[in-house]
Amino acid sequence: MNHYYTFLALDLAHQRALEAERDRLARASARADRPSLIRHGLAHGLAAVSRGSAAVARRLDESAVDELPRRFATE
Repeated sequence: MNHYYTFLALDLAHQRALEAERDRLARASARADRPSLIRHGLAHGLAAVSRGSAAVARRLDESAVDELPRRFATE
């Protein structure tokens, strides 16, 4: 009978270890889905640079369009 209790205890320990491992993996995957603070800040910074460069490009395009008739007029 004593061996039976040993096997029950080992089986219970094994089940608890598997359950703990599943919980650990679930927490790890939940953390991986959220972007880190550094990545989030970097993304906002790059977006601001992108918007700024797009505004500069639009201004350059507008000035080039304004100068186009003058270039053809002098030629």
